[in-house]
Amino acid sequence: MTTTSLRKTPIESMDGEYRYHLLRAAIERFQCDLAGLDAQRMAEVESQARRTFDLESLVLSSCEALDAVVPEQRLEDALQELRGRYPDTDAFEEDMARNGLDEDAMRRALQRELTFDAVMQRVGTYAEPITEVDERLFYELHRERFQTPERRAARHILITVNDDYPENTRDASRARIERIAANLKGHIERFGELARRHSECPTATEDGNLGLVRPGQLFPQLDKGLFGLQAGEMSGPLESDLGFHLLLCERIEPERSVDFEQARAKIRSALEQRRRREAQKDWIASLRRS
Repeated sequence: MTTTSLRKTPIESMDGEYRYHLLRAAIERFQCDLAGLDAQRMAEVESQARRTFDLESLVLSSCEALDAVVPEQRLEDALQELRGRYPDTDAFEEDMARNGLDEDAMRRALQRELTFDAVMQRVGTYAEPITEVDERLFYELHRERFQTPERRAARHILITVNDDYPENTRDASRARIERIAANLKGHIERFGELARRHSECPTATEDGNLGLVRPGQLFPQLDKGLFGLQAGEMSGPLESDLGFHLLLCERIEPERSVDFEQARAKIRSALEQRRRREAQKDWIASLRRS
């Protein structure tokens, strides 16, 4: 396989690579290119670009980077992915030129970036392996993460309160919701139909469907009302800041816990990622000290 290896390059020949960091910082921070920045934003972008460029240069000057290689196809794929963001080659080249770049500079910048990534991945492998003790300790210390709270499938009907409209004064709205509640007594199967006809909430188009609701997602009055119902029960009129509601609890999904064996793979993945980051951070700190 053809490969491209990186060797240290004098800083004066890296203008294009640095401008790539400037452009990347502008897009990340302000979602625009360099031409769209005012002086203050440009200063912020330059500060970020200098940090990332200096970090990249530090890593690429390390012993670990001496034999780092980027497969030519990987470099071509990265360049093609960038070109694919534009409608055609002319648009790509015009945008690069507007930001002080050309294809050669972009290729060098991507080569540096990909080599940096390869080195950091290698350094991540220096991390201590995760043991079962680590996994179990994490599980015991974060048990709340492995519990799914009770959820309820619910529908509602809303009649808003708005004194600008006679039919929506507080008294009128309460009378309307009470009439709807009376019509549903003994005919709970009509809840969706009446929600579609009478509810003043956007969910009316979905027969009042609220989906699966967890504790704390609704207004406190509604939350208390919903989680006090049995499956298949409807509340009486409940008042919130929006107006008056009727709630239907269609189904209850009880709280459940994920046991250690079920959670183990995700725990290991999370701990491995954390350890890799710590190994990379420590390695970079040692480079700076030396």
